[in-house]
Amino acid sequence: MAQKRPFNEGKRHFKKSKKQKPSVVEGSNEDVLLADVRRLLKETKLDDGQEEKTELPAQHSEIELNIHSLSSTGDGLAHRDGQVYVVPFTAPGDTVTAKVFKHVPEESYTLTDFLSVKHPSPHRTETPRCPYFTQCSGCQFQHLPYNYQLAHKKTIVEKAYANFSNLSASSIPAVGETIGSPLQYGYRTKLTPHFDGPPGGRKDNRHGKKVTWPEVPAIGFMKKGTRKTMDIEECPIGTESVQRGLRRERERVKQYIDQYQRGATLLLRESTERVNKDGKTKDEEDDVVVEDMGDHIHRKTCITDNKATSTEYVDNFRFDNPAGAFFQNNNSILPLITQYIRDNILGPASTPSASKPQIKNLIDAYCGSGFFTIVLSATFTHSIGIDIAAQSIASARHNAELNSLPANSTTFLAADANDLFASIPHSSSSPDDAASFAPEETVVVIDPPRKGCDAGFIRQLLRFGPARVVYARDVGWLVGDGESGLADEEGLPVKGLYEIESLRGFDFFPMTGHVEGVAVLRRKRKESGEEGEDGKGPVAGEAEVVAWKGDAATADGQTSASGSGLDAVAEGQDSTSTAAAT
Repeated sequence: MAQKRPFNEGKRHFKKSKKQKPSVVEGSNEDVLLADVRRLLKETKLDDGQEEKTELPAQHSEIELNIHSLSSTGDGLAHRDGQVYVVPFTAPGDTVTAKVFKHVPEESYTLTDFLSVKHPSPHRTETPRCPYFTQCSGCQFQHLPYNYQLAHKKTIVEKAYANFSNLSASSIPAVGETIGSPLQYGYRTKLTPHFDGPPGGRKDNRHGKKVTWPEVPAIGFMKKGTRKTMDIEECPIGTESVQRGLRRERERVKQYIDQYQRGATLLLRESTERVNKDGKTKDEEDDVVVEDMGDHIHRKTCITDNKATSTEYVDNFRFDNPAGAFFQNNNSILPLITQYIRDNILGPASTPSASKPQIKNLIDAYCGSGFFTIVLSATFTHSIGIDIAAQSIASARHNAELNSLPANSTTFLAADANDLFASIPHSSSSPDDAASFAPEETVVVIDPPRKGCDAGFIRQLLRFGPARVVYARDVGWLVGDGESGLADEEGLPVKGLYEIESLRGFDFFPMTGHVEGVAVLRRKRKESGEEGEDGKGPVAGEAEVVAWKGDAATADGQTSASGSGLDAVAEGQDSTSTAAAT
């Protein structure tokens, strides 16, 4: 006999709701937007006093709004009758007409679609170059002058630290001016437009039927605020070779659409061939873009096969990678970020002393194809790149050979993410062992994937205690005084070892709301005789950390994917090699 549910001694029974209210994901675009909404509500409440909320406008109704400020997500914020309205493609000072499409009453904000400008802001001075601007979700700022974009991105870094770092205001220095991109248009070396499958296509696939296409689908990126794909014929933030590739791929898909059994994501990746000038002329194909670089020329083409090899040049360094693998998508700013790291990684007082040994070693964790290991190698005696992906390490070793780096000074290792530092010689039994990576003589570069590093890796890093780190997220864990939420294996709070010396943003993606933040950290001084993390004696004096905090719009400086499809696989689609239909 089945056992009855035990009597609850007079307590009420509550049925669980079948529809659970979704929680806001920490660090998501929604979380970042919510922080800005709450801040504006607090400011207006202080200015206006307690105000009674009126009935909200009906869904899909049109409403006139005055834009107060820009959020860290790139959307405009307006305030009216105790409610914040989120309006994309606007500028502070705009009076606009918007259409209501979603109320979030528990947080007192409303999402809207931009319709038109009634009275333009003084900041709205630029004519967008893209015919899809205000519809496509890829860009947010084409109507704003570039200096204004850079100033706004400085506030994004400021708010990221204020809202999400778990650090006190006294621990966060003033943020420096944002370093701009040399190219504001025509900079993206990779785009991934997509198209959706036909209606009923999934059902046909399940039943083994051939999928039929009633028409050629829209090929492009996501429409703002929807999961609908827009048909995009051009994208002015893409390089010229990528745009030519887009036109070519659109025609190919139209011609061979019946060979596809589902929607697909298309790869458009620029590849560069460097050719010495020899006085000879060459007839170029229509799809080749030629750039005169002085002593040589660059022949740029667009690759569409994920498994093909793409070539990138950054200054005089060459990098070969699988076309579908990760590599920074704005080559024009890479020399600026690498030079900035070279200038700051050793700190203002780089002269070695008895209490501060000379920094001579580099460890590049999450090294990928070896970009930072290779471009920074001349600054150090020994450099090691580490990654958990064997394919990335193979590419890194190949790139080191392409750039003629000696194998005894620049090496790459495939290692388990849970124990990345285990294979590195931390100390030397002999002072003559030049390959020793003593922490006080070592810099660690960490540029992890978008999701950042996990707590286990941060614990490893703090146990290793390198003198300096070039890092990309979770700065609160490195700096915090046990309040950041990081715990050791026994659940006890872990204190950070560093203090922030300076903060600055780099604009890798002009015309969008994204910014990369770089923090220079300095190890906190210990009192004389105080033991280090491993209990083996006094900690070396001041040490510096350069922390790269990617996409500083969200929790610990990272924004979630924009959903535009500029560089992402659309939901329910294959990421395919487009050299052949799937």
